[in-house]
Amino acid sequence: EKGEPGRQGLPGPPGAPGLNAAGAISAATYSTVPKIAFYAGLKRQHEGYEVLKFDDVTRILTCLCACVCRGVYFLCPFLQHDPITWYDNKLPLEKAHLGSSLWASLWILTIVRASAIAQDADQNYDYASNSVVLHLEPGDEVYIKLDGGKAHGGNNNKYSTFSGFIIYAD
Repeated sequence: EKGEPGRQGLPGPPGAPGLNAAGAISAATYSTVPKIAFYAGLKRQHEGYEVLKFDDVTRILTCLCACVCRGVYFLCPFLQHDPITWYDNKLPLEKAHLGSSLWASLWILTIVRASAIAQDADQNYDYASNSVVLHLEPGDEVYIKLDGGKAHGGNNNKYSTFSGFIIYAD
């Protein structure tokens, strides 16, 4: 059997100082942060020293090509290296000319912010990936540029992608 609750105890000592309102995340924060996210894939191959043109873009709300909202963003390129640089389909695959590496960089305006390399000694498909958290200003252009090699485009398959979203606006 359970008895009656006892008397309330004495108040405890004051607690340690906590975060002020600026350090707390509230429901209001989620309703006022711009909803910016994107996902894009390559449908065609790119090679050499090209700026990648992602031709299959899913705009979850806004596509980030040129920043429109000042804030901190998470960006992640993921590229499949295509080792075949030249192939005559009349010849056996062993006669294909194979490349060995893919280099790519994520640029903000004229500054490289991250780089990735796919280098496979067996001449197979390999991946180059990196992720960054960066502060962007309105007008900042974000793009991926090859520094050599070939990025695999995959028709309707998304072997090479670029995605990102805003973490917070300021």
